Amino acid sequence: MSDLYLKLVNTPVGKTAAQSLGLPSPIPLKRLKRVDQPFIEGDVLMGAGQGARAIATLGNIVGASPATLHHASGLETLAESSKAGPKARPLDITGLSDTTFPALVFDASGLQKPDELRALYDFFHPTIRRLATNGRVLVIGQDPHTCRKAPQAAAQQALEGFVRAIGKEIGKKGSTANLLWIAPNAENQLDSSVRFFLSPRSAYVSGQTVRIGKASEAKATNPVAPLAGKVALVTGASRGIGAAIAETLARDGATVIGLDIPAALDALRSVTSKLKGKAFACDITDDEAPKIIADFIQKETSGVDFVIHNAGITRDKTLGNMPEHFWDMTIAVNLTAEERIDEELAARNLMRENGRIVCISSISGIAGNFGQTNYACAKSGVIGYVESMARHLKNGMTINAIAPGFIETQMTADMPFTIREAGRRMNSLSQGGQPVDVAEAIAWYCNPASAGVNGNVVRVCGQSLIGK
Repeated sequence: MSDLYLKLVNTPVGKTAAQSLGLPSPIPLKRLKRVDQPFIEGDVLMGAGQGARAIATLGNIVGASPATLHHASGLETLAESSKAGPKARPLDITGLSDTTFPALVFDASGLQKPDELRALYDFFHPTIRRLATNGRVLVIGQDPHTCRKAPQAAAQQALEGFVRAIGKEIGKKGSTANLLWIAPNAENQLDSSVRFFLSPRSAYVSGQTVRIGKASEAKATNPVAPLAGKVALVTGASRGIGAAIAETLARDGATVIGLDIPAALDALRSVTSKLKGKAFACDITDDEAPKIIADFIQKETSGVDFVIHNAGITRDKTLGNMPEHFWDMTIAVNLTAEERIDEELAARNLMRENGRIVCISSISGIAGNFGQTNYACAKSGVIGYVESMARHLKNGMTINAIAPGFIETQMTADMPFTIREAGRRMNSLSQGGQPVDVAEAIAWYCNPASAGVNGNVVRVCGQSLIGK
């Protein structure tokens, strides 16, 4: 459904009216226009605090783009910014001109104690107002769980509060802020995540933290089709977010098996036929569903690289008024079916080496929601499932989750007007997301270079004011 308010406030008359009435004035978000589009362009400024461990790697990643790379100079606390590499030009940030930056990247991975956090202020204070519309702030830190001393853990944990707060300050410009926490010696796993979070692909992802661990070095892939030769199973693929996931994975080179209930088979075929994929009808709550799905995969492709558990339902009622079949069905579709399908595929060795499992949670599973005890219960269970499974997967496999916020789908279009408008505006970007925003995040998880991204729950919600 079209967001008429977003369109209105971006007209001269509408913008003036919104400002005079103190109403939000969301900026249209720039999303990916073509698959060969550079992940970042323009002037990118990099900075680093004391003991920075990732600055050289970051310089190499950003230096591979057409962007003009600068490193901060002029302040002693930012001296290690010069390690960004030969492509980075020094820029005295104590006397900035009118330069605007589409991205500000800061390496805080070496901070050992709270007083060293001053480097954050020294870097961002003179530069944050020069961040371009639809800009990106990306901070790199060390996972606090891997810090040996309490002062170091305090300094690194502090980065989360900083990034979440700065995301709320810059959201009015359509800009985002995110944090990558790396494990010691995991700098070589940054590539796919830096590219994603600096690019238009992450337009509706803000205020998020991602933990990146050590993993085998990924082989080079075609940046235009990084999933070429891979096979993806996408459940609930006949419409909305599921269709967008199928389209995005196919765009990136994957062969898609779309799965949905028999009643949606015609719509499913319409989606998969355009992608040269395969359509398969099955009710995932049936007792025999995991076996039926595994049999189909074994017959058609001999295995899958990606399993995207997108299928989901809502059956809303306050708990006292909820019939038991509403509860049972919601848990079965949104949680139990995922576990059973994964178990069957694993038992029959149909998940290929370096495979990816992606589950769909929800901000309802993080914060709860009125009249959704069943749905919130299931979606919170998804988070527990992902975090536990991440510790047990082998052969280079990963499992992660996406927790969407307000996404413009047929379901949200059917909401009452006031609830729909509240859902759209209650985030730092003051607008709803698009199904492709969820799909782009899933494609990042599936990228072969994302092997170090495991056990994460990333919200695609525009930094919703609801929940953490």
